[in-house]
Amino acid sequence: MLSGSDIETVHDSIIRSVRDFFASAGKSRAVLGLSGGIDSAVVAAIAAEALGKDNVTGILMPSSYSTVHSVNDAVLLADNLGIKYSIVPIEKIYDRFLKETEPLFEGDFHWDTTQENLQARIRGTILMLYSNRHGALLLNTTNKSELSMGYGTLYGDLCGALMVIADLYKTEVYELAAYINRETELIPTSTMTKAPSAELRDGQKDTDSLPPYEILDPVLYKLNEGGLSKEQILQEGTDKALVERIMRLRGAASFKAHQLAPEVKISSRPLLDRSKWVEPKTL
Repeated sequence: MLSGSDIETVHDSIIRSVRDFFASAGKSRAVLGLSGGIDSAVVAAIAAEALGKDNVTGILMPSSYSTVHSVNDAVLLADNLGIKYSIVPIEKIYDRFLKETEPLFEGDFHWDTTQENLQARIRGTILMLYSNRHGALLLNTTNKSELSMGYGTLYGDLCGALMVIADLYKTEVYELAAYINRETELIPTSTMTKAPSAELRDGQKDTDSLPPYEILDPVLYKLNEGGLSKEQILQEGTDKALVERIMRLRGAASFKAHQLAPEVKISSRPLLDRSKWVEPKTL
């Protein structure tokens, strides 16, 4: 995991990588979804510094499950960064989508990831609409913890031209956020302190689907960067049920990595294959 002395180096490396990626693509404008959460906040702050605030647009896409404080946090972030933003509510789009596809449910309308993923895919479509119309590259906001566990929707919140923080664990994203706020509060305090949630159903929290990140991340680090086996981690005294759960989710999610955008490389062991790494050209 990152030490305090690494944060500045990581921050500057990501900034350079984003600039190099856009220069190589011949693009100057970026778009991303702003949820009011920590991941999109960090990516927005990085984009504003790397590309200039006038070249970054955030799109807020609240649903009936989005909380007022999340929308307010996203607006406050955009104002703090000085980036442009638009609000496109998805509730009516989502309801119409469900109505038109009703025959495909064959009478079984119980709630599961089908409805959750549909919301994510509607948001991905809206972001790509903006990307196509305005020639802006879509920045992905998925972190390494989520990516390791498959906690993301293909063709939804996993879409994008560049995965900016996919080589940073969730706990490291918070460290980077604190560094970004070192001189002034760009990322709202409420974004830093609230429980992470995808807000795809009432009262949802990340911990409904994943172990708490402060417990999950050290195990993932041992598996990924440490190269330890399940047996070696168990020998260290880690709870067996926890390790088995992580291994199961990790294995089930591995197919998603083959369909994802390039990621900015930070660690010695990114999750994606070498052909998808993006590294700064100048160190």
